[in-house]
Amino acid sequence: MNSPIPYGRQSISKEDISAVVKVLESDWLTQGPCIERFEQTVADYCGAKYAVAVNSATSALHIACLAADLGEGDTLWTSPNTFVASANCALYCGAQIDFVDIDPRTYNLSVEELERKLFHASKTGKLPKTVIPVHFAGQSCEMERIAALSREYGFTIIEDASHAIGGRYSDTKIGSCAFSAMTVFSFHPVKIITTGEGGMVLTNDPSLYNKLVRLRSHGITRDSSLMVGENHGPWYYQQIELGFNYRMTDMQAALGTSQIRRLDEFVAKRHELAKRYDRLLADLPLVVPWQHPDGYSAFHLYLVRINGRQTKASRRQLFDTLRAANIGVNVHYIPVHTHPYYQSIGFTDGMFPESERYYSEAISLPMFADLTDVQQDRVISVICEFFKGKFC
Repeated sequence: MNSPIPYGRQSISKEDISAVVKVLESDWLTQGPCIERFEQTVADYCGAKYAVAVNSATSALHIACLAADLGEGDTLWTSPNTFVASANCALYCGAQIDFVDIDPRTYNLSVEELERKLFHASKTGKLPKTVIPVHFAGQSCEMERIAALSREYGFTIIEDASHAIGGRYSDTKIGSCAFSAMTVFSFHPVKIITTGEGGMVLTNDPSLYNKLVRLRSHGITRDSSLMVGENHGPWYYQQIELGFNYRMTDMQAALGTSQIRRLDEFVAKRHELAKRYDRLLADLPLVVPWQHPDGYSAFHLYLVRINGRQTKASRRQLFDTLRAANIGVNVHYIPVHTHPYYQSIGFTDGMFPESERYYSEAISLPMFADLTDVQQDRVISVICEFFKGKFC
């Protein structure tokens, strides 16, 4: 049996290990100097003013929504083609959720659909307070157009860039918040860089930054100007709002600071792998990822779609064949509105047909910085043999 090939995995160097060990030998394991160092490193890389490290991108989305004052009576719109966290964050705040169908080429939130839906919502007084564009697979949404709509219709933009650190939109790094109030990153092990588990919110707004910092740690402040009554002394703090324990450890932050030194290298390697996939899969009945000319994807995922006009094969048949060959392909994503929980609150199949059509055809092939040509050739060989068989 061939050794397994996952669809994604972390790349850990000796320098990464050394950075974590150094923290273990220090006086600070959490709430120490490595957190601020990591935050500043990411903010500087992206060109944002502020960054707040947390224990997951889900936590980052939650406090970003709270910082944007999303709450009961408000509505958040996002893409159905995403992990459930992009939508759950609205419900955590007591807000309502709705979706905007995807673009058939990029699989990102469709700006045309967004504009159409905003126009109709403006007639009924049901405009969203917040929109979360998801930079699916590492490719940026069309942020300049979305930002123009936000100015026209008055919604706050929070970019879900969980897939996209190291990517660019136009001349700006994803994470610069040039077109949004806040941007969220994920540092899960299958993402571009990792802290084990972890996430981050970036912003250019000092008031949002200060609120994010408080929400990360129980809603507590040591700032006398924000306190009610007298400051009792240097030990004193007050909880001034309801926050959470969403803190990142110094061990995680040290790993992230070390990892970001190789971020551009990781993304460049992913582009090499994507171009190789594009070339070697070109003659098969598959749709390979289309890249918008205004962007530079971080290529967190490499997606192919079964082209039903050219083959009788199904996605399930190809998926099972690859898994049987010990190739850990996956599917990203089950449309959020089709999950039982979301159906229990009023969503039904057929509401966002482009997302459902995409889901029925898509497979995520192995894509990670340490994927070798030999491993990639194995993936391609299994796919080629599959289409030479009875399914063509």
